[in-house]
Amino acid sequence: MVDRIMKVNAYTTFDLLDGEVEGHGFEEEALAVLNVTAPRKNPDHITLQLEMDNTQLESVTPHADTVTLSAEQARELAAELETYAEKVESAQSE
Repeated sequence: MVDRIMKVNAYTTFDLLDGEVEGHGFEEEALAVLNVTAPRKNPDHITLQLEMDNTQLESVTPHADTVTLSAEQARELAAELETYAEKVESAQSE
């Protein structure tokens, strides 16, 4: 990815996912970086960041989206991910 906003290295959570950008009148696909972090000193939140490969997008300017979660919100998200992961695994094993 050229002109990256996020720092991507060996510690990045997911560095090449299939992504999709959807807006009014457009829909584009691109590789994406997804990262989860917390401050090293005195952590008080979890940060979830997503950046799409801007070399593959025409309708969106280069940017990264960030969401800040509390520990409780991160656990709720993790539980939802587990629920849907089980549904997908169950459907694939049938």
